[in-house]
Parts: sequence; structure tokens; C-alpha cells
Amino acid sequence: MSDRSIAREWPTLALLALCYVLWALGTTWAAALWLPLGMVLVTFAAALHSSLCHEMLHGHPFRNRHLNAALVFPALSLLIPYMRFRDTHLAHHRDSLLTDPYDDPESNYLDPAVWAALPRWKQRVLRANNLLIGRLLIGPLVGQVSFMVGDWRSIRGGDRRVLLGWLWHLPAVALVLWWVVAIGQMPVWAFLLSSYAAVSILKIRTFLEHQAHEKARGRTVIIEDRGPLALIFLNNNLHVVHHMHPRVPWFQLPQLYWQNRDRYLSCNDGYRYRSYAEVFRRYFLRAKDPVPHPLWPKR
Repeated sequence: MSDRSIAREWPTLALLALCYVLWALGTTWAAALWLPLGMVLVTFAAALHSSLCHEMLHGHPFRNRHLNAALVFPALSLLIPYMRFRDTHLAHHRDSLLTDPYDDPESNYLDPAVWAALPRWKQRVLRANNLLIGRLLIGPLVGQVSFMVGDWRSIRGGDRRVLLGWLWHLPAVALVLWWVVAIGQMPVWAFLLSSYAAVSILKIRTFLEHQAHEKARGRTVIIEDRGPLALIFLNNNLHVVHHMHPRVPWFQLPQLYWQNRDRYLSCNDGYRYRSYAEVFRRYFLRAKDPVPHPLWPKR
């Protein structure tokens, strides 16, 4: 990487360093001083780390993908292996397939025929997961179970790349747990609760970032938030900008959006919210979308 590129990417490197410092302080000094403070720091750092993983898989701060992966090797949020996140997320960036129940790995929709065949208890769980409050409370569990079941099927089917992703994840989790048990001053239950809360926060971002729409360009949201959630999500709330320019670093997305706001809102057919406060007001106790894909061809 050139010196010029390193200079351009310094905000990502600085934020990554801050992320690790806050997580280390949260699990040690802050937890010993006042446990709630430690839990807040661990939650914030783990959520931010996941957003930084997203930056790394898109080629930041270095061009070398192995070096980027090494920078985020510790699995602070414990759950999704980085290699699996990288593979599934890059597949998700095929915009023509966004929200496809089969070919979009990050779709929250189901084929209506599959939905109709589910037992009622599963339908109730998935309906609850489609409320924002449900996404916060049970979303991490529902998403993790679904992800792991799918990956287990792939592994049983002989997909070695999926297996390798999980094998690399084991030392990444072991490193984090070693720190918590051997060095940390935070109870394990508090650490696990904080890690779960971090994933819950990330579920706010993914809750409605894509919608069923006849045109691919109308499926991706803009949330014009400039508060703490925008920082944690590294401006990925300006999601259509990211999808149109996936190689642009997080700190350049706001300027790009606000200089061309009308263009982006025209591109995504005005799929926009003013802030996450608006999203909470409208959907905390009400589903935005059905679970079965509303535009999927009926069999």
C-alpha cells in the first residue's frame, strides 16, 4: 500500500485501535470500577468491531485481504466467523438479487411456500422477529441459529470453504475467551450479555435496510441519521450509497451522500427515513414487512 493510501485510510486504523482499547478497558479496569460501565464499553466496542469487519472485507484499510482479516482476527462479538461474513456479505452485494429468499444470504424474507409449511410456533417466532423490539430481543438468537443451520448443511454437503471459515473462527473465539477469563475482571455472564447486546444493536441497522421492491434500485434504504448509531454503523445507514460505491471508505460516505442527495433518493425511489428515532417510533411494536416475500411468484 502506498504512503498516500495509508494517509487516506488513517481514520479506519485509528478507530480500530480505539475499538480494541475500549474493549480491553471495558473487560478490565472499567468492569472492576463499575460493572455497568464495563458492559457499556464492551457492547459499544464489539458492535463497532463488527462494523470495522465490514470495512475490512470491502478492502479497507489495506488492499491485502489477509492483512485486513488479521486486523480484526479477535472475534469480539463471538458469533459469525469473519471468513463466512466476508463470503456471504460479498454475495449479498449482487444488487439484482437483493431480498431474494434463496440467493441473497442476508435476506429476511422467506419463500411464501416455505412460510406456509412452517409450524405455527416458528411463524410466531419469525413474526415477533419482524418487530423492531423482537429484532433487538430475539434477533441475534434467531439469526445465529438460522446461519449455523445453513452452514451445517453446507458442511455436511462437503463445502470445505464453509468448514474452513468455522475452523479459523475457533482460535479467534478462544483468544477472546482467554482474555476474559485469564485477564479480564468482568464476570463471564456480563461479558456474554454485553456481546449479545452488541449484536442486538447491529440488528437495528439490518432491520429495514432492504425492502421488497420490483426494481433492484428501490430495495436499499437511506437513513439520514448523524447520531451515535451512525458512528457505530460507520455510516452504513446511508446504505444505498454504500451499495452503489462499495469500495468507498466509511468516512467519505456522508459527504458523498449530502453532495448528491437528490440523485441517491431518485435512485432508490425515495426509500428514506430521517433518523433511527423515526424508525423506532414507527416500527418498535409494529412490523414493517411480512416474513413471506410479498412479490415472490406463487407456485
